[in-house]
Amino acid sequence: MLDLRPNCECCDRDLPPDSGEALICTFECTFCADCASEVLKGVCPNCGGNLQPRPIRPAAALLRHPASTERIVKAGGCQRSAGG
Repeated sequence: MLDLRPNCECCDRDLPPDSGEALICTFECTFCADCASEVLKGVCPNCGGNLQPRPIRPAAALLRHPASTERIVKAGGCQRSAGG
């Protein structure tokens, strides 16, 4: 099950579970749409994989399986990976 992380790893922008602005890679690294497109050019800086829209978990499912509250932020913000 996806963590549904609460923020962008680059700019620390809040990304609630129902946000259509959240993008993730296959390892669930999470970024806002602005950072994903403008800074990262659609490539995860951690693994080099592509970024896709994060699915929205229905509200009823959030009651049993809540979103993560752990905030992850890259020190110094984000830069595009050398491989991407």
